[in-house]
Amino acid sequence: MHFDLPEELVALSDAVADFANRRLTDDADAYERSGEFPYPLIREMGEAGFFGAPFPESVGGNEAGFMAVSIIAEEISRIAPAYGYAMNMQCATCPYTIYNWGTQEQIERFVPELISGRTIGMFALSEAGGGSDPAGAMRTTARREGDHYVLNGSKMWITFSNAADVGVLFAKTDPKATPAHKGVTAFIVEPKKFEGYSAQPIDMPGLSKSLRSCTIFLDDFKVPVENRLGEEGKGFGIAMNALEFGRLTVSARLTGLAQAALDASIAYANERVVGGGPIARHQLVQQRIADATVHVEAARLMARRIGWTMDQGRTSTRVASRGKYFATQAARLASDVAREVFGGNALTAEYPVQRLQSYIDMLTVGEGSENVQRVLIGEDALGIKDAARHTMRNRFVGVT
Repeated sequence: MHFDLPEELVALSDAVADFANRRLTDDADAYERSGEFPYPLIREMGEAGFFGAPFPESVGGNEAGFMAVSIIAEEISRIAPAYGYAMNMQCATCPYTIYNWGTQEQIERFVPELISGRTIGMFALSEAGGGSDPAGAMRTTARREGDHYVLNGSKMWITFSNAADVGVLFAKTDPKATPAHKGVTAFIVEPKKFEGYSAQPIDMPGLSKSLRSCTIFLDDFKVPVENRLGEEGKGFGIAMNALEFGRLTVSARLTGLAQAALDASIAYANERVVGGGPIARHQLVQQRIADATVHVEAARLMARRIGWTMDQGRTSTRVASRGKYFATQAARLASDVAREVFGGNALTAEYPVQRLQSYIDMLTVGEGSENVQRVLIGEDALGIKDAARHTMRNRFVGVT
């Protein structure tokens, strides 16, 4: 066993970093100032092939695989944190869920446009009162009327939902089903095509003003029957499967954020002079930098292990949950170290510490909070509940 990346993935990492430095820093600032959604930049990312890594060429992908997804997500998040969102909405959770569970007609209709960045995607599972029980607490309903469903309710924390053309959204077709997850159905929704849909951006200090998370409101919103994803009552399994691929990207994104915080700390420690020398010479600073360095490296290995496991067609539930949990710990530590090293300057807009902290805080919740992961990992380790109990589907490698 060796841990060196293949040459093509090293080249990919360099190419992503070059693109992010050229296109997702200064150019993105104009969109931040205006608050406009950066459609051209998302499309450029799609044209560069960033979203097509886990898709076959037949639908516009490049077949680079899930290890490539982890590398792309990490590099983008290290340099331009807000654009890491796109690796979920345009790659992992939205189009890959359609590719994984959709009919051939649905795949051909929606996936190529999403991964090219020509259309914008979203993944709508969470609700305001849902927390860690998305099925039991789900209040959004879908009632069939002839050749379409009528959806009513709301979703919360849905990224890109104010710009989305296409989304995977979950609602209860049988609110009285027992257990509750048997009443959940998945749908491919088209917000701009049918009335009864609105999205209100959530004010999230420190985060992007152009790439937003929103509350969605559905008021007799129509979804054609042909847009149902999978069978009625099978949506919860689809959602759980989708979250595995989401945890891959979130783990990598947290690793990228952690590396950015660590890089900033190292640079500042070497330039900040106190008592006649750089604070990098202080043993306590060295100790904290060492702690963060080891955690970031371990998080990177775990994130890439998730991608490797998926590329092998193996069940990834355990490694995805463990990887996401540990990446959260590493990112928190790197952020804490940065605040300690920067001191009062960590609070200023001149340095990136507060901004990175905001994105880390957001991602510790996404795709299952730390405590949700602890429960999953603990119950699995103790033999109480099998973490791999849900169906694992990964059409990229032919696993169903």
